[in-house]
Amino acid sequence: MKRKLLGRLAFGVAATITTTVVLAGPVWSQPGSSSGSGSSGSSSGSSSGSGMIPLPSATGIGALTAAMTQLGKPYEWGAMGPHAWDCSALVQWAFRQVGVTLPRTTWEQAKVGLPVTFGGLAPGDVVILNGDGSHVGIYAGMGQLLDAHDWGVPVGLHPLREFDIFAIRRF
Repeated sequence: MKRKLLGRLAFGVAATITTTVVLAGPVWSQPGSSSGSGSSGSSSGSSSGSGMIPLPSATGIGALTAAMTQLGKPYEWGAMGPHAWDCSALVQWAFRQVGVTLPRTTWEQAKVGLPVTFGGLAPGDVVILNGDGSHVGIYAGMGQLLDAHDWGVPVGLHPLREFDIFAIRRF
């Protein structure tokens, strides 16, 4: 049993390293691709339209992980947890768990952090939604957004394609 588990773990680590090297290799070789700080994880493109591979920030992944612990809790407008959430309070709380202080409202959250293009969207990014910026969630990858959605819908994953994107921010 232990040997089988260790084999799966070793395979997972090897697959992750291989995928990272294969996908990020061309980015490492591009002149001027280093930002110097190395902490933002944001992506940018060249004037030819080719872009770097979006890399998620460790902070964003940590906040996403924290938010996942709230799955199934009810939505309530203005609720700030821990028993119920509204969308911006959930995002604010999740990022507070990893040491990032965010403003309370969606409109304020749309103005902080680093801006990210849709092509650079990565898990852990904060996505402000609707034409008026009235909703927010954390991108979970695979086209899914983790959010406190609306009355009668518990905190959970919802398809990003169901929303209009107002802004994307990375921390």
